[in-house]
Amino acid sequence: MEKLIDQIKQGKVWSIPGGIHPPGQKLQSTTQAIARLPLPDKLVVSLKQHIGANGKLIVEKGQQVLKGQALTKPSGNWSVPVHAPTSGLISDICPIPSAHPSALPELSVIIEPDGEDNWCELNPVTDAKALSHDELVDIIHQSGIAGMGGAGFPTYVKADTRKAIEFLIVNAVECEPYITADDMLMREHADGIIAGIELMQQLLSPQLTIIGIEDNKPDAIAAMEQAAQHNARIIVQTVPTVYPSGGEKQLIKLLTGKEVPSGSIPADIGMLVQNVGTLFAVNQAVHEGKPLIERVVTVTGNTIHKQGNVWALLGTEIKHLLDCQGFSPVPQQRVVMGGPMMGFTLPTVRIGVVKTTNCILAPDHQELAEPGDEKACIRCSACADACPASLLPQQLQWFAKSKEYDKLNEHNLFDCIECGACAYVCPSEIPLVQYYRVAKAEIKEQQAEQIKAERAKERFEARKERLEREQEERQNRHKRKPAAKSDGEKQKVADALARVKSKSDDKDSKSAVAAAIARAKAKKQGAELEPDNSEVAKERAARKEQARKYKEQKALEQGEEGVDKDDKKSAVAAAIARAKAKKAAQATEENASAETDAAPKDDKKAAVAAAIARAKAKKAAQAAENQTEAEEDSAPVDDKKAAVAAAIARAKAKKAAQAAENKTEAEEDSAPVDDKKAAIARAKAKKAAQAAENQTEAEEDSAPVDDKKAAVAAAIARAKAKKAAKEQAQSDDSSQQTNDSSAEADAQPQADAPESNEDKKKAAVAAAIARAKAKKAAKEQAQSDDSSEQINDSNDEADAKPQSDAPESSEDKKKAAVAAAIARAKAKKAAKEQAQSDESSEQLDDSSDTDDSKPQVDEPESSEDKKKAAVARAIARAKAKKLQQEGNDKS
Repeated sequence: MEKLIDQIKQGKVWSIPGGIHPPGQKLQSTTQAIARLPLPDKLVVSLKQHIGANGKLIVEKGQQVLKGQALTKPSGNWSVPVHAPTSGLISDICPIPSAHPSALPELSVIIEPDGEDNWCELNPVTDAKALSHDELVDIIHQSGIAGMGGAGFPTYVKADTRKAIEFLIVNAVECEPYITADDMLMREHADGIIAGIELMQQLLSPQLTIIGIEDNKPDAIAAMEQAAQHNARIIVQTVPTVYPSGGEKQLIKLLTGKEVPSGSIPADIGMLVQNVGTLFAVNQAVHEGKPLIERVVTVTGNTIHKQGNVWALLGTEIKHLLDCQGFSPVPQQRVVMGGPMMGFTLPTVRIGVVKTTNCILAPDHQELAEPGDEKACIRCSACADACPASLLPQQLQWFAKSKEYDKLNEHNLFDCIECGACAYVCPSEIPLVQYYRVAKAEIKEQQAEQIKAERAKERFEARKERLEREQEERQNRHKRKPAAKSDGEKQKVADALARVKSKSDDKDSKSAVAAAIARAKAKKQGAELEPDNSEVAKERAARKEQARKYKEQKALEQGEEGVDKDDKKSAVAAAIARAKAKKAAQATEENASAETDAAPKDDKKAAVAAAIARAKAKKAAQAAENQTEAEEDSAPVDDKKAAVAAAIARAKAKKAAQAAENKTEAEEDSAPVDDKKAAIARAKAKKAAQAAENQTEAEEDSAPVDDKKAAVAAAIARAKAKKAAKEQAQSDDSSQQTNDSSAEADAQPQADAPESNEDKKKAAVAAAIARAKAKKAAKEQAQSDDSSEQINDSNDEADAKPQSDAPESSEDKKKAAVAAAIARAKAKKAAKEQAQSDESSEQLDDSSDTDDSKPQVDEPESSEDKKKAAVARAIARAKAKKLQQEGNDKS
């Protein structure tokens, strides 16, 4: 290290690879001192003027601010505040195009100066040496100082480094053409720059401070040497004029001969580089208490009449600088922020000056010609020879165009300082630097996405591990810990092991050891008594048995569902048949009532037709009875057939009951005076039929499951029904003799007026028509019964629904079978009684028809007979209506 320091003090300078020698064009702006500009009409202070996060805004629109007042406060990594360049009113806070090649909008504070230029309260430090390290760093931080050489890196971050710094390098090279801001600053404010260097020495304690200046700035070299002569640790070193010797890594190589490794920073090798403008700002912040609110800017170019350097307030619009220096634009004028090598063309001159703005170049077309069209690379290798970072610009350009980012990283793309030397010497006019900038931006974006994905993966794996750990803890929570061994048990095991060891010299040592271990384990198992789990085992066995029974019951219920489905179909078919029978009977009744008024006048033909209809109805009823008996004797075993047969029987019984009801209602008004017995008999038949119908409807959906038992019950019911029918026939003969007296006792006569022969004829005709309609309805019902068995479940549900889908117990099934058999027996009995009543009524009708066919009555009926007939009709109508009402309520 001492040898290196001696070499540096002797003035040795090392060489760097590459580099070019463009025309300097610096004399135009160094002939005059740094000028002060008048206050602009407005200042556009951007919050983004450095590398790092923006500060947090602490002012608002309409607020009055003073010169040097903070507009933001630091928030986040590498964040520094910005300050008001002058006093005035904040007119707006909005996004404004930024000082960047993209000109993307950045949040900015617009200040209208009040012209008074009043400072806020300043806190200068008289004795800087008394400040601690942290206090000095905090002053630099709160003053908003960032690198003013072009990068904009926050100065407090560099000053607060914890690494040992051997050399502090002061960059005063300013190698790019046209720019003379640092040259003029060193000429006029060398003492302030040296004071700033001494403050950095206080913070970093370097062994040596080297100020590097190009040999084309003799006045600046002389001024700096004179200002630094009192400090032996500061050396002013002259370096040859070559571009880009002002690069950070290139300057370190020139002054110390050391190279910064790829991907590293100068602090890794004990170096730290600061710009002269930054050091001057540090001096003002500490010794004068002024924050960074202005800087020196070079305004030059052939379109500027008054070229030179000016003190520009941060936020001053570029247009104001140009106008103050005599700007005469040419057609398609270009205005460049920065030098011709690393600067960028501004999209508008309404952009404000920022902390990194060191030059405003306004050239004409001869001074800075427009680049031509890009041509194919001729592989001349001029770009590789000019690259100061020893890269391969041609290869990087190919990889950038094909977006091979991995290969770009392998070829150290991020070592490129974007100096533009390669593009300057390229004969094909390929904008190489633009390719590199785009590729760098895309790689950074890709890396950011990859970092997000890795963080998401880490969070997912951490969550997964946590869930697995919690699950394991929940499982282990219910495990019983093994019983702790007592001292006696441990001693027994130790004794067993000791005995095994004592017998190690025997020939059968292995078997002895195994036997001893087995005995130890046996003793251990005997000592560790297992807990009594007998009660738990019994409960577990009971639960298993209960589960087994539940599965068997469920399997049985699933097996019975198929049978229940057939029963449901049968029940639905029976319901459809009943609905159609009721509809047909209602239509018959309506037709009969409609045709009563149009009855033929020929009484004899009507009487004959009525007699024929009654005979045919009797025959149809007898046929239905025979069919019912045959179906009942067959006793089907198949559930579906049994349900269908029951439905057919119920439908036919209902049909017979409906026919009897219609017949009774039609004949009530036409009954002769002496037909009281027939009317009473019909009423009884109607009542029995209605009861059978109600019983059948109540039990229609509970089809039996056990077919064999149902058949036996049906046979028993049929036997009992036959016996009851015989007894009923005998009782009917005796009951008919007492009907006259009972009818007179139950009701009073309602009409004393005798009926005319014309009314009797009309009543007889209506009865005949009703019987004919009943017969027709019976035929249609029989056809509908046959077809109703094929109806699907979806159509069945439109007319009727089964009462229950739940499986019935065996006891319920047996009861249902017996009830169905009883219903069929009652239906058969009702049909027989109806047939007997029809025979008696036919005899009465024949006699009445014969009487009606004769000339008018020779002898008028007595008033007593007329009263009895009226009473009988009233009783029959009352009972029929009562039975019908009861049947409707039950259904």
